[in-house]
Order: sequence, then C-alpha cells, then structure tokens
Amino acid sequence: MEVFEPLDITSWLGPFSAAIIGKAADALETGKLLYAPHLPFELSAAERRFLSPDCLDSKSKNVSFRPNSGALRGTRCVGAERDQLLSMTRRYYTRASDLLKALCPGYSDYLTPGFTSFRPAEIAGRVTSWRQDDTRLHVDAFPSRPMQGVRILRVFTNVNPQMPRVWRVGEMFEKAALNFLPGIKPPWAGTATLLRWLHIVKGRRTEYDHYMLGIHDGMKADDNYQSQVAQMRISIPPGATWACFTDSVSHAAMAGQFAFEQTFYLPVSAMKSPERSPLRVLERLLGHPLT
Repeated sequence: MEVFEPLDITSWLGPFSAAIIGKAADALETGKLLYAPHLPFELSAAERRFLSPDCLDSKSKNVSFRPNSGALRGTRCVGAERDQLLSMTRRYYTRASDLLKALCPGYSDYLTPGFTSFRPAEIAGRVTSWRQDDTRLHVDAFPSRPMQGVRILRVFTNVNPQMPRVWRVGEMFEKAALNFLPGIKPPWAGTATLLRWLHIVKGRRTEYDHYMLGIHDGMKADDNYQSQVAQMRISIPPGATWACFTDSVSHAAMAGQFAFEQTFYLPVSAMKSPERSPLRVLERLLGHPLT
C-alpha cells in the first residue's frame, strides 16, 4: 500500500518544477500524502521555549490560531510571550498557505483557511472517549460544523527536535464507505432544521454530513475494524512536512509531540477531478444527491 507521494523540495514558496506541480493535486485527490522530508518549519531560539506542554491552558490539548480573526486560544501565555506564540502560529499559517498555492495553483483562488494548530502535548497515552480518540482510524467529519461536501485539506509539520510523529493510514475512502454505509440509517425528516434551531450545529447539516459522521463514528467504534483492516504504520521524522485530504484519508495519530497543523477548506468544484471527492463517491454509492 503506497501512501506517500515524495516531494524533493526545501522551500515553502517555490517555484516548483512543472513535474512536481503536475503530480501534487493528483496525489492528494487519489488519497496519498504529499511528503516533503526536507521541509522543516524553523523555530527561533526564543520560540523553542514553546516546545513544552506548559504553554497550554488547563482545558486545551492544542494552541489554536484563527487566521480570519487573529485570535489565539488554548494557551496560558500572556503579554510578550503570548505575542511571540501568536507570531509563530501566524507564520506557520503563512508558510502552509504559500506551500499549497505553489504546489496546487489550481486550488489557489478557492482555499479558505481554517484553524492553525500547534500541538505541544504527547498523543500517546491521552485519555479520551472513543469518539474523540484520534489514535483510532477515521476520516474527518465534525458533529457541530457541517461541511456540506466541502473538502478538508491539511498541512502538517513535525517540529519535534528528536522524535518522529507516528500515524496509521488505512484503506481507501470508498472501501470504508462500502463497509459502513449499510449500517447508517437515513436521517429523519426535519432533523437538520431541529439541530440548527437548537444551536447544536453551525449551519445546515446535509445528508452528506449525516453519512460522513456515520462513517467516522462507525470506524472509531469498531474494534475489529481498527485491528483487522488493511493499514500501514508510518513514522514521520523531525523536520518533515506532509499534507492530505483528511476527509478521505483514513488516518490515526498514534504518537508524537510538538507539531503544527493547518486546515484549509476547498470546494469540490475546485478539484482537478471532483468525482474523487467523498461527496461524489457517496452520491454514486447511494444513488442520489446529498447536498
């Protein structure tokens, strides 16, 4: 099972060769991880103080930066130290945005930024519910944030100076969907309106969101699936950067500390091959539109 599309690049800005640009979007859309082993996100000497979970507040497992508002959350840092942490996370957002626009110029005008996350806590050993346990294979879907078919594209960098970040990568999206769709009942009429009226969700939950959540939960809840499905364990070394569509790549973060993650959203219409999107795959399998 080949999960990596290696990129021999050392610059976040490019310019990149026509060969690299030509394969980047195709690799992402077919469920591979773009993998740049020699693309570190460099921290200044002062910023290395944040390589500690001490920068988190008592309720958070990540520090998050909102590019649209400039807000920084999840940290106990104050004053100049908070400003420095904000500057670091903002810089990662800029780097990740520049990288995707240079690698996938066809996406450039359509990418919408989500949160920037800095993850200083160790993954392994974290106690949580099965639904929130990211060490279990899953595709991304959000209970309170309906995506309505929009793609979830993420860039990651391991900034741990010594240790790898360990993932598991599972089967292709369509195989997972075929496995779990039979056990997902159609949504009840009026459910989407009720959820929005009760402020349980932000926006309108479509049939697409209903089935994606069902697949996400079904994968995480099934112990046999977690252990028996075809999968690969990958170890991503310090200084490496990678990217994938996390709504179609079955993944689990098993171990690691000190990483960045930048989320982007991309409409299906901006893809090179929209038929590869989870939305179009589910519509084909179920036989009707889902948005």
